[in-house]
Amino acid sequence: MNTTYKYSEQKDTRSGFGAGLLELGRKNNRVTALCADLTGSLKMDAFAKEFPNRFFQTGIAEANMMGLAAGLTIGGYIPFTGTFANFSTGRVYDQIRQSIAYSGKNVKICASHAGLTLGEDGATHQILEDIGLMKMLPGMTVINTCDYNQTKAATLAIADMQGPVYLRFGRPAVPVFTDPAQRFEIGKAIVFTEGSDVSVFATGHMVWKAIEAAMALEAKGISAEVINIHTIKPIDAPAIIRSVKKTGCAVTAEEHQMNGGLGDSIAQILARQQPSPLEMVAVNDSFGESGTPDELMRKYKLDTPDIINAAERAIARKMAK
Repeated sequence: MNTTYKYSEQKDTRSGFGAGLLELGRKNNRVTALCADLTGSLKMDAFAKEFPNRFFQTGIAEANMMGLAAGLTIGGYIPFTGTFANFSTGRVYDQIRQSIAYSGKNVKICASHAGLTLGEDGATHQILEDIGLMKMLPGMTVINTCDYNQTKAATLAIADMQGPVYLRFGRPAVPVFTDPAQRFEIGKAIVFTEGSDVSVFATGHMVWKAIEAAMALEAKGISAEVINIHTIKPIDAPAIIRSVKKTGCAVTAEEHQMNGGLGDSIAQILARQQPSPLEMVAVNDSFGESGTPDELMRKYKLDTPDIINAAERAIARKMAK
């Protein structure tokens, strides 16, 4: 089996959001955008310049931004809010719960600079709990994309669905390895590499690291199946069960707390329907700290070697049963 993947460039996923938002603005005059004083960081400046009457700069008033977005939906608009993931969730959780989720408002909450790869800004900005916060809200769709192309495709796709969405992406330049012409299917997992020894379920920036791990495992004679779980909710349970039935064990990889993230969701599915050894690569009940993205990913054990080690542990547990 050949699991060789290559990439030709690295781009930040937030730029994929900006490109998708601009394209949406040209296609659909109901699309509006709101930003909390971070237009450049969220790559919303091109939309703001081309569609000034549909762009609202709320300033550093994130709670107000969420209220405005909820109100815009009543007039038939499709609002996309933009700020850092920490401010998109933790700072405004009450407004999201009460004004958006509870009433099923068609607001697209778009969040950049998530996870440890925010880097030098440190623990106060490196939110690692956002997926858990958002997936617990009834009716909330939660998406975490892996590269520039997938982020752009997801941005386009969420405009066509009715209901609240949390779209999570990041700051650093990461490999671009998915199809630029892809059609993003909400709730549909993507198998990158088929395998027979272990299933590796990854999301966001960890998908490329899972692919790297699969290539290294193949050199050791281990066949890893890599699946991109870009939609945390609704999660593709049939794809997860189908894969683990074949391999007999699993690894999850995410740039998030172990509690409340992708690993938790998959553990629930396996516990109910396909009990199997499961290892989780995630932050283990800790805040982050200031440092470069690469340094932090290594220190908090979210790197390619950590996925390799987790796969070997999962296989050992399977063999010991």
